[in-house]
Amino acid sequence: MMKKLLFILNEAPYGSERSYNGLRLAGALSVKDDVQVRVFLMADAVGCAKAGQKVPEGFYNIQLMLGKVIRKGEVALCGTCMDARGLAEDELTEGAVKSTLAQLADWTLEADKVLTF
Repeated sequence: MMKKLLFILNEAPYGSERSYNGLRLAGALSVKDDVQVRVFLMADAVGCAKAGQKVPEGFYNIQLMLGKVIRKGEVALCGTCMDARGLAEDELTEGAVKSTLAQLADWTLEADKVLTF
């Protein structure tokens, strides 16, 4: 039976390691058999899905980590949070989609476990 996991990230991609750690766990779980991983980005975490991130050599790249989850799961962003930060849909990394609180509500009800970072 498929386990459904929902990760809700709220922290900025850099400066704190909360989103980093959430995506580390989401990525590790996304490669497991019979596990569905969904990530919903809210507040400053919408910046995690910004395309074109360039970080110093040897530093983690949140966009690449998010891509690992996208390949096996789903990533959605709070549209209101995107709008508040001036982040347009055409600026998102491939596979990440603008979404709604209603979608988050549905994903929450469908999930076996909800993890927040």
